[in-house]
Amino acid sequence: MNLPTKITVIRIVSVIFLILTLAGLYIAGAYFGYKGPSINSQIDVIYLCLFIIFVLASMTDWLDGYLARKLHQVTNLGKFLDPIADKMLINVMLIFLVLPSTFATSQNIVLPVFATIILILRDIVVDGFRIIAARKNVVIAAGMLGKIKTVLEMLTISIVLLNGFPFFYIGDPFITQIIVNVLAYLTAITSVVGGALYIYKNRQVLKEND
Repeated sequence: MNLPTKITVIRIVSVIFLILTLAGLYIAGAYFGYKGPSINSQIDVIYLCLFIIFVLASMTDWLDGYLARKLHQVTNLGKFLDPIADKMLINVMLIFLVLPSTFATSQNIVLPVFATIILILRDIVVDGFRIIAARKNVVIAAGMLGKIKTVLEMLTISIVLLNGFPFFYIGDPFITQIIVNVLAYLTAITSVVGGALYIYKNRQVLKEND
């Protein structure tokens, strides 16, 4: 197993550890009354740690791809594991941030449910399309809207993890939540449009071989 693949595996293990930790925190908050500390009654310390972990994990996503190309160590195992690691990280955070926190008293911003459902369903459809393309030995590069969607997704997740920062300086959590909702649905719309164009431009993949 080469270095880029090891980094990808570390990211997968980190996400699994993250899932177990979050499950434990929710149980502790719901059944044992655990409440985490906050910074200036705005940003929960645990959510801040999650933000740092999320940023570092996102950076390793770029790093393993860069090293694989730089060192000429692109492998089939790496191609298989890398998108799994990406989807695990993003989808775990999306689902987690839909739920009202049981352990963070200062956290009052969540992701809108339907935007989250749209984002996850879009990824399932596009990933299914990529599997079909891979079986036909067709490599399809990500489209521009797909890259924009990824940036918007990471930005939205980061803002929610930081409880609406910097928008919470407005002073009204309701307005902050509306801003987050608009950003989340903008991400969802970009995701759907980008996915539809991605499939349409490469629709020959769906044709049966003669």
